[in-house]
Amino acid sequence: MSDIIRQQAPVILAEIKKANNILLHCHPHSDPDSVGSALAMKFAVEQLGKKATVIRGDNEIPEAFEFPGVEAIIKKSYGEIDPKEFDLFIILDSSTPNMVSFKTPVIFPESMKTIVIDHHVNNAKYGSINCVDPSYPATAQILFDLFKEMGIKLNHDIALNLFMGIYTDTGGFKYAAVTSATFAAASELVSFAPDFAQTISAMENSNTKEKFAFISLALSSLKTYFSDKLAITYVSKKQFDDYKLDGEEYSPSEISSLLRTVKNFDISICLIESVDGKARMSSRSKDSIKFNVSKLAVALGGGGHKNAAGATIDLPLSEAIEKVVKTAEELYNF
Repeated sequence: MSDIIRQQAPVILAEIKKANNILLHCHPHSDPDSVGSALAMKFAVEQLGKKATVIRGDNEIPEAFEFPGVEAIIKKSYGEIDPKEFDLFIILDSSTPNMVSFKTPVIFPESMKTIVIDHHVNNAKYGSINCVDPSYPATAQILFDLFKEMGIKLNHDIALNLFMGIYTDTGGFKYAAVTSATFAAASELVSFAPDFAQTISAMENSNTKEKFAFISLALSSLKTYFSDKLAITYVSKKQFDDYKLDGEEYSPSEISSLLRTVKNFDISICLIESVDGKARMSSRSKDSIKFNVSKLAVALGGGGHKNAAGATIDLPLSEAIEKVVKTAEELYNF
């Protein structure tokens, strides 16, 4: 457990105890660390006798996320609620305010205190209280330690949500940030949630023929640069329309993660053209020391981790690709 967690746990607990109505959220294109962390925190603050509301954020929660409590998530984004109704907003797994919502400006009323809990290295520390520790591989693992310090009792629903966040954000315990503490946390969590394999199976075996159409479109555009060190794929809005696919349902991270498995690709990137004409980019690195993709994402207006990062580029798709290639060339001396 880090010193940051030990220092911040009593401060966060005090704020929760003072609050009457607590807001939680899932970030845009939410992943299991976002959803699992939000639901685990909801159960935790309810254990403390507080009212908590989780909003889904900008996008639908994937149907495959069969996590305890997922049915209670309100189908609204930050712009569709009145934040003045809440006196505390616990913001999880979100490095900047636009990770609360891309759709509308995110403004916090003075009457609402904000607590940011996150593990992204580029976190802007924009909360009233910031519990940010990039040494953790998942926000869910931060919560595991925080809950211990706060006296929250683990149960099946909290444990399963935390486990799913840790399992997925570590790539199934494959990524470099995984430590013995990660395995120790996972071991304790599955002792409370022995049915974890069923939840993983439901999530990982839920592909559709439409999903494979998306994958096929993305892979068909594959182009490599700098002697195959950089690989880029994309899917345009027109392609989504031609194939009658909703581009907002699909994540470029699935493609960039797939490309990372190719032996010679040091940096793998997928871009998806959104309905508003912007390009959503996901990047993956095979060697995060030589090729820290968080630097690339930050240079393009985004952020993330050394081996997995993303950005939304406010340019037409073709120009966005050119900018990505040029920026990568400058950053990594290709």
